[in-house]
Amino acid sequence: MAAWLLLLAAALSDVAMALALKHADGWTRLWPSIVGLACANGAIVLLTLALRHLPVGTAFAVFTGIGAAGVAMAGIVLYGESAAPLRLALIAGIALCIAGLKWLT
Repeated sequence: MAAWLLLLAAALSDVAMALALKHADGWTRLWPSIVGLACANGAIVLLTLALRHLPVGTAFAVFTGIGAAGVAMAGIVLYGESAAPLRLALIAGIALCIAGLKWLT
């Protein structure tokens, strides 16, 4: 269970990285750039720790799925990006795939 929590923390750090880099404005803003790099490093460290106990294929698929779905949802909530029904259904599909991978492991 601890490995899955590490993996979740890694994925959330990945989401935070993407959001920080959105505000870094192409590396022209110092603090969002630093936060983005720190979150990226944190995500890598946490993912590495989770991989001690989880299969690499499953862990990386879950990591990237949570990251992709998390950033897509954050874009909808924070930046007014499209919340079209098909987009929401596809994000839900990612969530179902993540749950399936967790269930099979």
